[in-house]
Parts: sequence; C-alpha cells; structure tokens
Amino acid sequence: MSDQKILPTGDPPLDRTGEQRRLAVAVAVIAVARFMVVLDGTIMIVALPRIGRTLSMSGSDLAWVINAYSLTFGGLMLVAGRVGDLLGRKRVFRFGIVFFGAASLAGGLAPTGGSLIVLRALQGVGAAIATPGALSLLVSTFPIGPLRTKALGVYGAATGMASVMGLLLGGLLTTYLGWRWVLFVNVPIAALTAVGVRALDDGDPTPGKLDLPGATTETAGVGSLVFAVNRAGEQGWSDPTVITCLGASAVLLLAFVLLQRSSSRPMIPRGVLAEPGRARANVITLVTAAGMFATFYFLTLYLQQVHGYSALRTGLFFLPFAVGFGIAAGGVGPQLLARTSERAALSVGLLIAAGGMIWFSFLTAHSNPFTVVLPASLVTGIGLGATQVVTTSVGVRGIDNSEAGVGSSLLTAGSQIGSALGLAVLATVASAATRHRTATNHAQFNEALTHGYTIAFIVAAGIYLASLTIAFTIKPLREPRTADGGAGISPTC
Repeated sequence: MSDQKILPTGDPPLDRTGEQRRLAVAVAVIAVARFMVVLDGTIMIVALPRIGRTLSMSGSDLAWVINAYSLTFGGLMLVAGRVGDLLGRKRVFRFGIVFFGAASLAGGLAPTGGSLIVLRALQGVGAAIATPGALSLLVSTFPIGPLRTKALGVYGAATGMASVMGLLLGGLLTTYLGWRWVLFVNVPIAALTAVGVRALDDGDPTPGKLDLPGATTETAGVGSLVFAVNRAGEQGWSDPTVITCLGASAVLLLAFVLLQRSSSRPMIPRGVLAEPGRARANVITLVTAAGMFATFYFLTLYLQQVHGYSALRTGLFFLPFAVGFGIAAGGVGPQLLARTSERAALSVGLLIAAGGMIWFSFLTAHSNPFTVVLPASLVTGIGLGATQVVTTSVGVRGIDNSEAGVGSSLLTAGSQIGSALGLAVLATVASAATRHRTATNHAQFNEALTHGYTIAFIVAAGIYLASLTIAFTIKPLREPRTADGGAGISPTC
C-alpha cells in the first residue's frame, strides 16, 4: 500500500478567527459611531452656561446651540439614508464621520456665538449622514440570526449609554478642561471610526436616482416640524411662528406622501413599510424616545433646582440608567428575543419601562434621590434597553439590503423627532400641572415644580402602556415560499 497521503480537495478552510476578528471590529465601529452622534445631543447641555459667558450669548441664542444640531440631524436623515443606498453606504458613512469630526474641530475653535451655531448645524449634517449608514451597514454585515441580534444589542447599548454619558462627560470636560473640549473630544473618535470602516460590508448600491421632489418636501416638512417643536418648548404652542411652522409641516409632509404614491422611484421604497411589523416598530421607537429624553430633562431640573445639585453630581445620578440600559440592550434584550416572540419581548420591555416611570412619580420635594431616583433609573433603563433592541430588530427585519439605508433612517429619524416632540409635549404638561398646583393649593415653588414633574412621569408611563396595544399586533415575519414549496418564519433578528 502506498504511503502517499491523500490531500482533501475543494475550497480552502475558512479562516474563522480572522472573520470573527473582522466582525468584532465591525460592531465596534458601528457602536462607536452611534455613541458619538448620540453623545453630542446631550454633552452640550451642561456646557451651555459656560458657553454663554465666554461668547456673550443670550438665553435664546444658547437654545440654538442645541436646536441647530437637532434641526439638521432630524431633517436630513431620511435623505441621507437613501443617498447611502444609491451611492454606497460605506462611502457615505465614512464621509459623514469625517464631516462630523471636521465640524466638531471647527466648532471647538469657534470665535463667536453665531459661528458656533452654524458649526453645530454642520455637525447635525454629519450626524444625519453617518447615523443611517451605521445601522444599514450592521444589517449588511451581519446575517439574520444570533450574530445580528448580538450586534443590535451592542448598538442599542451604545445609544442608551451615550444619552446618559453625555451629561456626565459634559460636566467633567467643562469643569476640568473647558467647554471647547465637549467638541474636541469627537475628533479622535471620528478619526478612529473612519479608519475602521474597512471592516464593514457595503452591500451592493441600488441603481437609480434620488427622488428630488420627495427629498425636498420631506426635508422641509421634517425640518419645519422639528423647528416648531423646539420653539414650542420655549414660546408655547400658541406662538404664531409655531402654528405657522406646524401648518407648513403638515402641508409639506402631505405633499411628500402624495408624491411617494405617484413616483416611479420614491424616497421610501414601497417595500420598506409594506411589512406591518416594521411600521409599528417605527411608531414605538418614536414613543419611547419621547419619554426617555423628557425623563432626562425633568430629572436634571429636579436634582439641580429642587435639591441644588451641581451639574457633575447630577450627571452621576444617571449612571444607573446607563448601566440598566447597557445590561438590557447587551444581554437581556437579545436573550428575550432568542427565547420568546418579538411581541412578548417588546411587551416585557414596555411594562418594565412604565413601571420605572411610575416609580419616578413618587418623588416629592423632600424625597431622598438615592432611594427614588437611583433605583427608578435602573428599572427604566432596563425596560427601555430591552425595548430598543426589539424595535430595532423588528424595524429592519426582512428588509432588502438595497433598501437598508432608508429603512434604518426611518428608525433613527423617529427617535430624533420623538425626543423633541416628547420633550415639548411633556414640558407643557408639567408646566400646566405646576401652575395649577400653585393656584389651587398655594404650594411652595419646589413642591409645585416637583408635582409638575411627577405628572409628566405619569403621562409618560401611560404612553408606554398605550404602546402595548401596538406591540400586541406585531406578528412573526413570514418569509417567501422556498423553491420546494416550503414556507417558514424567519429567525428573530
């Protein structure tokens, strides 16, 4: 018998270690990019008083340091997502990250308040370009199944933790290095993210052209809505400018819908929202974002105005929320998706989040924040973290890779608009409750303020509970029949 060895034939063995390393880099790049743009939505808040003193800006001007970012971020996101589908998500994502980093560097060097506002708007443009690309690249890089579920968990954890860490990091940087560092901190993060983009799978660009009439009406309509909501938070809903912008937004968005129905190449391809679960996930994303960011706002006011805490100490009180959100998004949420239906997992998350809001409603002017704020923040973070993983999973499930950019941008735009809308609406509720308490009971100022905040928490809890009716209607996604006539249900993604 010959001693000659028979070598195996066929394809060379797959380098699993190299592939695992690439996927680890990919999820890190996507999570860091998401963390950076969400962080920038809150990190400036704590720095505003120092900015006002340094650049001689009035209170109304300082509001535009925040509003300019949210206006361009929310208004351009859907267009940016579609552009990524058409031109290549990897290329557009890298451009958005670099643009964001450059605007951050220039903003940190801004010599006047006006230039800072303009550069904050440009930051929002970069964020709008990069954000849909991050989620759509996750969809194209990670196949449906456990790997994608875990990646979505990391993505969700980055979102929730960035929202909270912005308040803490803003206080640290402003206190010890100066307010300009809340902008400079983005530069090295953007540079590292841009380098790591090569680990992502681009997917095939979609042939076609941008629907310019649809892009124009959508951008103007969403921009008008975001502007009106932000202004309503300062001037009230009866302000003539607010009413005018809301009317303009309604007309423009109606025109957008009509254009989409007749267009041969619509901004939102008809298949994106044809699956009912994806449309419902977008609605729940908007609702949960409304409650989450309003909660940060009211707790910040409660701790600083009622208890007199510093900005830095206030930021530390949000750490349990970040921990809870991270645990749920990175572990509990994916486990729920693996072991239960999407409907059940989403219902559990919403119930826990509503329970946290009800816990907040027990606050009084004399409460010990350690016994109410800390545990309620942890519970709320767990609920919202689990909810976000499920809504993101359902929002992109079964979507064609060629349409992942615009599908992702719908989710992120809903979160951005929901944040602004929820803050404006719940701030109005809290203000009305405070005035009523003062007029009827002649309560002290801090007691009346706290009463207004608790009413807003109860309303937020009611919104979460009402969202359960939407969650109950989400059904498993049925895949098309296979060539042999079989049919099945896609794995939870």
